Amino acid sequence: MMPAIRRISQSPYQWDVISAPLSQVANQEKFMPRDFISENGFGITQPCRDYLSPLIQGEDFPPFENGLPKVAKLKLAKVERKLPTFTL
Repeated sequence: MMPAIRRISQSPYQWDVISAPLSQVANQEKFMPRDFISENGFGITQPCRDYLSPLIQGEDFPPFENGLPKVAKLKLAKVERKLPTFTL
């Protein structure tokens, strides 16, 4: 078993976590419903937008400093070698 998210309600958007049999979700392909794709195949329909909206709404911009995104600085600490050197 593995955890899976199940949508309970669209409005208000609600979900819960359930157990799903691994055999039903691992290595499985789930296609987008045909009514989510516009007739010309290059866009999405309103039902698709309604479904996706709670998952994609809102924006989280990175913090900026002097015009550049502020990112974490790595410590770059060296670690002791534990494996022997491999040669061909």
